[in-house]
Amino acid sequence: MTPRECVLAALNHRQPDRVPIDFGGHRSSGIAAMAYRKLRDALGLEQKPIRVYDPVQQLAIVDEDVLDRFGVDTIEMGRGFATGDEHWVDWTLPDGTSCQMPIWAVPERQENQWVIRSESGRVIAQMPDGAIYFEQCYWPFLEEDDLDHLPEAMSECMWCAVQSPPGPLVAGNDGPQMLTEDAQRLRERTDRAIIGLFGGNLLEMGQFLYRNDKFLMMLAGDHKRVHQFLDRLVELHLANLEDFLAAVGRHIDIILFGDDLGMQDGPQMSPAMYREFFKPRHAKMWQRAKELADVKVQLHCCGGVRPLLGDLIEAGLDAINPVQVSCTGMDAAELKAEFGDKLTLWGGGCDTHHTLASAAPEDIRRHVRQQVSILSPGGGFVFQQVHNILADVPPENIIAMFDAVNDSVVTKGWLRGLEPPTPGTTIQCSNRLSYSHRAADA
Repeated sequence: MTPRECVLAALNHRQPDRVPIDFGGHRSSGIAAMAYRKLRDALGLEQKPIRVYDPVQQLAIVDEDVLDRFGVDTIEMGRGFATGDEHWVDWTLPDGTSCQMPIWAVPERQENQWVIRSESGRVIAQMPDGAIYFEQCYWPFLEEDDLDHLPEAMSECMWCAVQSPPGPLVAGNDGPQMLTEDAQRLRERTDRAIIGLFGGNLLEMGQFLYRNDKFLMMLAGDHKRVHQFLDRLVELHLANLEDFLAAVGRHIDIILFGDDLGMQDGPQMSPAMYREFFKPRHAKMWQRAKELADVKVQLHCCGGVRPLLGDLIEAGLDAINPVQVSCTGMDAAELKAEFGDKLTLWGGGCDTHHTLASAAPEDIRRHVRQQVSILSPGGGFVFQQVHNILADVPPENIIAMFDAVNDSVVTKGWLRGLEPPTPGTTIQCSNRLSYSHRAADA
């Protein structure tokens, strides 16, 4: 299978010929730029500029040579944009590593911290000395809201205003045409499954604008205002969805929405509250996406959200990430048994909370092989570590994680009745990669 065919088979709950892998296909499956420099060095790859496409989370663009090395089957649509040197400016990461930032989102120094300003000049994000990512420091609706100026408020919010490529490159009258042309060019040059980042956040947008505590109190005590806010927000999202898919719908395979509904010990809300405020609105957006384009709908949703999964499936969800297996109720085997034939589990392949950063490489390989053996049978699984690889993860642990997934390609072949190869021989497992079978793996 081509990488795209492999991913689509998994999304359609058919067994692909190998475990599909996502690395850097969206803003929650990537790698911190500080860790990425060390990873490239450990892999012995040529020196090249480290480009930080997500300034808030300090995430690096994963280059083609790394995607090839790890057999990655996905790519984010934004990789078709801002490819020229003119779109980037030199900067320095908190650990002193040289990098490049998008020219439209360059942090500025202010006393003992870095800050990012909105177009109006307001400081909306800050990274104090000693921190390794930016945090939100302004909430437009904290004191008083104005639903008639919702787009303007969003432009003053860190999570909306600090854009990744294509960002402002596709603003203005020529924007839709450029969006289409560059997405088409990416489609023509890659056989990886293309993920289009849309957003469409509901709960999170309330938290971005009102602040977490205030919006949660509104959900509990001011139902009328929450419904008014969410109705305005969905109207805006649907208009943007029409424009987005009109431009790129033919050139992407998956559209990614976002809403972190969970915490470490369960959902942020009861199923009843989800059904009242969010389920019908999610259903409306996801159904419209499928009407506009031949796409699968994926939701980035952190935390222990098992009590909500049935409702998310009913609302039209095809895939969920990052499958945070360290949370209450998120046992991989139980999720696979209960939801595996209806929902693609896009993640859960390696626990980043307790394992990836601190375990020995052999323990990581063992953990990954176990997760893959649980989640991959019958399709409905795309390998992704649980959320982004953070700055303190050793490169040998990252290599062990991805090599363990690729080793499982061979193992799965045996389980389907193929004869085990002679130890030491090389097997061609895909159109890009080959693996040397080791006697120790037998």
